[in-house]
Parts: sequence; C-alpha cells; structure tokens
Amino acid sequence: MHLTILYFAWVRERIGQSEEAVTLPEGVRTMADLIGWLAGRGGGYAEALAEPERLRAAVDQNFVGLDAMIGHAREVAIFPPVTGG
Repeated sequence: MHLTILYFAWVRERIGQSEEAVTLPEGVRTMADLIGWLAGRGGGYAEALAEPERLRAAVDQNFVGLDAMIGHAREVAIFPPVTGG
C-alpha cells in the first residue's frame, strides 16, 4: 500500500524532511506499527520516534490514537502535541 507521511515541528526537523511517500510492508496496520517501522530506519527516524507516547497522529486529516488502524488511508501525519496560548 502506498501512503504519504507528513512530519511536523521537531519530528520534521529530526527526520530531515516534511513529507515522503512510502510503500508499507506487510504487517504495518496501525499507527504504532508504522511508527515502529519508521523508527527502525535508524538515524533521525529513530531519534524523532523514540518515544511514541509523546507523539500525536492523524489519518486522512482525522486525529487518531496510536492504536488506530491505517486501513486504506492516503495520508498520515505525525507530530508532537500541540499547545496554544
């Protein structure tokens, strides 16, 4: 399955890019699976995704938990918690 992944804020800075298109391997079904697979790439991915509990995600622009199924999504976003004032 082909998927566009968007990275924001310090996640983007550590990975070194704002988006990429990937083909998911078999077995990557949830956001947690995806984050684990990406972290396994090493380098900036491992650094940015080392603490998944600190991350937030969206699937096709809908906020989801890390246990959410990716399904047939076209786009996934990974970002740190958003705060405002």
